[in-house]
Amino acid sequence: MTATISTIYRYPVKSMGGDTLQQTNLTTNGIPGDRCWTLKDEERGGIKGGKRFPHLMSMHATLEQEPDEQTPSPPVTIRLPDGQQGRSQDNRINQLLSDAVGAPVSLWPLLPADQLEHYKRPPNPENFDQKAYFREVFARTEDEPLPDLSGFPAELFIYESSPGTYFDAYPLLLMTNASLEALQATDSDSVFDVQRFRPNIVLDTQEQGFVENNWVGRRMQLGDAVLTIEAICPRCVMTTHGFADLPKDPKVMRHLVKHNDGNLGVYASVTTPGRIKTGDAVEWLSARIRK
Repeated sequence: MTATISTIYRYPVKSMGGDTLQQTNLTTNGIPGDRCWTLKDEERGGIKGGKRFPHLMSMHATLEQEPDEQTPSPPVTIRLPDGQQGRSQDNRINQLLSDAVGAPVSLWPLLPADQLEHYKRPPNPENFDQKAYFREVFARTEDEPLPDLSGFPAELFIYESSPGTYFDAYPLLLMTNASLEALQATDSDSVFDVQRFRPNIVLDTQEQGFVENNWVGRRMQLGDAVLTIEAICPRCVMTTHGFADLPKDPKVMRHLVKHNDGNLGVYASVTTPGRIKTGDAVEWLSARIRK
């Protein structure tokens, strides 16, 4: 399969909008500066994003300088939908964000991986209904199957994210134009904009359909970097939220479930760090090695 990098995205604050990059280094923690800040829920506890606070998706975050080993979470400027701006270094930033999302929250940079308490999931409340919780998070109706999470790291059942990161599962999320086009062909009334799905790398290919589904377990070279495709990405309620000029649309998930089991794109880890840029072509390095 021939494919090239169309777009590279970086999201400095988990669940907020970010910017495109023409080139970047890939490290074992993905794109430097990607999800290097997050919000913590000061009411219920835990690291939280757009699943809990949909308002975040209408905010935009910009790094004030490039990250490095000494500063993995550089200062960030956050722009709210009403035009207000706040900086991570401002004393008022937590109040600004709390007012915007309607709940007490605090903004946090990445902490070292050994600070496990920071990353732990809060205890479940009494009479916690796990199936109901997953149906809400993954926007599944009673007659739709819950997603298969067996491809996720087991530590994510203990921690909100792998300690030392704020990723949902793995450092990179890849998608193709083919998958977006396949989805759009299912319903002209819904808008399957790439912004709904928040990939890190979008690949252009002449193939058709949900081509990424066949990539799990394979290795690809992009530029100087080597990636391992770890798992298909099960989609959540965030894809249905309205933000920017996109309307709220529960049908997005209905089509995802009907046409691709609720999945879109694939998660990847970085096996060999290196530099990538738009226009780089995919080179497959091995046949399927698992799954």
